[in-house]
Amino acid sequence: MRSPNRFACLPLALLMLAGCDDPGGSKPDKPDAPAAAVRNDGADSMASRDPASGQAPDANTSPAEPRPVMQAQVVLDRLGFSAGVIDGEVNRSFANALTAFQEARGLPVTGALDEATAQALAPWSNIPATRVVTIPEAWGTITFAALPEGAAAQAKLTQLGYESMAEKLAERFHTTPEVLALLNPQRQPEGAASASPAATPAAATTLTPGQQIRVPNIGADAIDPAQVKKPDWLDTLRSLGVGTNQPEVARIVVDESDGWLRAYDAADKLVAGFTVTTGSKYDPLPIGDWKVKGVAYNPPFAYNPELFWDVDDSLEKQHLPPGPNGPVGVVWIDLSKDHYGIHGTPQPALIGRTESHGCVRLTNWDAARLALMVSGRTKVVFRK
Repeated sequence: MRSPNRFACLPLALLMLAGCDDPGGSKPDKPDAPAAAVRNDGADSMASRDPASGQAPDANTSPAEPRPVMQAQVVLDRLGFSAGVIDGEVNRSFANALTAFQEARGLPVTGALDEATAQALAPWSNIPATRVVTIPEAWGTITFAALPEGAAAQAKLTQLGYESMAEKLAERFHTTPEVLALLNPQRQPEGAASASPAATPAAATTLTPGQQIRVPNIGADAIDPAQVKKPDWLDTLRSLGVGTNQPEVARIVVDESDGWLRAYDAADKLVAGFTVTTGSKYDPLPIGDWKVKGVAYNPPFAYNPELFWDVDDSLEKQHLPPGPNGPVGVVWIDLSKDHYGIHGTPQPALIGRTESHGCVRLTNWDAARLALMVSGRTKVVFRK
């Protein structure tokens, strides 16, 4: 989660759609198989393993306290109505997720966790807000390092990767390092009493492989490798806890004034909703009807200072490498409006709270999920 920089979004003639095999719609073909037949062998070792309906959670998911707001955020995220960063806070992003869920279920639209909404969410009441996971030993081979400031310095790198293990873990569980620190004060996390010495105190700033740590209990992370053609994209889905079982979307609506994105299937049923960042007074969202042209997975970025109102035009153009901390995050959904797209971000905590350079920006995990839903047949509506 990078500190603010001046090229965090774009109206760019950027896109290296050479990263896209099919510019007309890069969604992998899905076999006609029942959901029960989908394998989970592509998920990582921290994938959710939920109790059956009505069963009590196991020791690794039983929290020390109930955290009702975070529990609702976790369930909504699993159902496709994302609050963006899962933080246990009552805020605009949480209200957006509740509103979308209420619309989809035909409930009174209040944007609040009212009685009717709580009853609608009750079937998932045995999904706790948090669970304890063990950081994979393989993470010990990853090099984490602070990224340099400025496009010229970043262009010399091979990847704009995560700066710390805490940042990587936070994105895996749709939250922030700060929330992980709150869930894991300077003590052994619940459920880790019998852990090995390598799994001792869980301060989020001193994470190590083999350590146990409490995280938001996100789900919907089952992955069928057969549905993902690109190995690096499969790795990205694993790293973000995004499963391959996503609905197909025929229409996307982005509302500029309220800062949300809604996705509808072919029957015009609302199937997903996300908080987004859209445009600014200098680069407003292009109101109108568009369509999806293609998807670039883990895209590089062509940085052109002349296309940014807040950057000195005398600076040199740069070719920035891909990575979750790149200006457009892990994915770019290209639109029929030249130089505009829907994409991820290196700063998930700022989604819905800051302006962009004209495009529609989501958290990396929400952008990756949406990318699995769209095709060249998906229509896009931008409205005020």
